[in-house]
Amino acid sequence: MPVTLCVLLWETEGNGDLLAAYEDAVLALVPEHGGEVHERMRRTSLPGEPRGGDPLEVQVIGLPDDDALAAYLADPRRTALADTRDRAIARTQIVRVDRVVPD
Repeated sequence: MPVTLCVLLWETEGNGDLLAAYEDAVLALVPEHGGEVHERMRRTSLPGEPRGGDPLEVQVIGLPDDDALAAYLADPRRTALADTRDRAIARTQIVRVDRVVPD
């Protein structure tokens, strides 16, 4: 059964660029596991505007099934970047979602 994830990512203080670089690297692996990055968006704010508790990046990712998701998460090229991830990402929230199609 296809898996669709909404991924929300919060950066560690001052590491938005590092988070983006990490995500560039690991999301490039998704197609190799049969998946697709449907959407990838970043928070916008004006200089000096408070950002509150909003995530820096939101992604919608689709994979063919739970086995493909497990293979992506265990991909050695991805796990090799764990130190970078730990420095860049303060919090991750992953929500399984289904597309809502209007009647």
